[in-house]
Amino acid sequence: MQQFISVDWGTSVLRIRLIDVNEMPVVSEVTNSMGIAATFDLWKQSGKPESERLLFYQEILVAEIKKLEKKISFQTPDLPIIISGMASSNIGMKNLSYKEIPFSTNGRDLNVEIIEATKNCSHTILLISGARTGNDVMRGEETQLIGSINTEEKNEQLFIFPGTHSKHAVVKNEKVTDVKTYMTGEFFELLTTKSILSNSIEKVTDLSTADNLKSFEKGIEDSLHLNILNSSFQVRTNDLFNKISKQENYCYLSGLLIGTELKEINPTISCTIVCDEMIYKFYKAALLKLGLTQPKYVDSGKAVIKGHLILFNLYGSKLV
Repeated sequence: MQQFISVDWGTSVLRIRLIDVNEMPVVSEVTNSMGIAATFDLWKQSGKPESERLLFYQEILVAEIKKLEKKISFQTPDLPIIISGMASSNIGMKNLSYKEIPFSTNGRDLNVEIIEATKNCSHTILLISGARTGNDVMRGEETQLIGSINTEEKNEQLFIFPGTHSKHAVVKNEKVTDVKTYMTGEFFELLTTKSILSNSIEKVTDLSTADNLKSFEKGIEDSLHLNILNSSFQVRTNDLFNKISKQENYCYLSGLLIGTELKEINPTISCTIVCDEMIYKFYKAALLKLGLTQPKYVDSGKAVIKGHLILFNLYGSKLV
């Protein structure tokens, strides 16, 4: 088998990619807002019994795959599907239990389930669950981590997955040994859209200007020794007193929150950031300001695909 369908089904976004096994390019891709949260809402509105939940989600998935097929004039009825993300959660297509940490970075001991093809969904599905400690969880990042790992590195490593709920995963001797969640993205979203601070900021997408970078680094510095509940209000007074521009204020608040997330990291640990390039620029600048060594970068989209490929090679014979 030369191809499979890679599905990254997150809370807010559904990404479907047709992957060539040998060369690993994305043959084609469709992305939309039919994430697990929206799909679950539709499921609740349908009034259908719990016994039909899996079928409901499969029908959503098949409809999106047909869009992919139309896009490339290519039929995919027998290709297996590998799904990671929130599809295995309690609001997903099937709730799978978390894998207890530690787990191997080669993916061999993750909790997975094979869902056989039916007349309604002709694709065999490999559904991947998340991982947990006694106090924390991750779902989706475990697959990105498998696709990001450098197997030659044996020393302790830290993998950071920025996002709504940023994850920090520790790896040592080819095992994931711990994970911690930081609500950085969610706090930032709430403060910039729902709080009084929303009128004092203007969004920027990079740190290309000297003033924006200076404000971001000031936020990093203040995160080290100020109380976040007090320092965040300075975004308001910065604007009231015309100290800095609204764009600089946005960067200052970014620095406060990202600095709060990162300030406890051991500065000697090897660090890899897994995200898109825009977010990487913020996290790289923060880590360098905090005195850490140059972080490595892995594109999160490519990490998902590589993780799926590794799992396809593990389970491919069971998917046909």
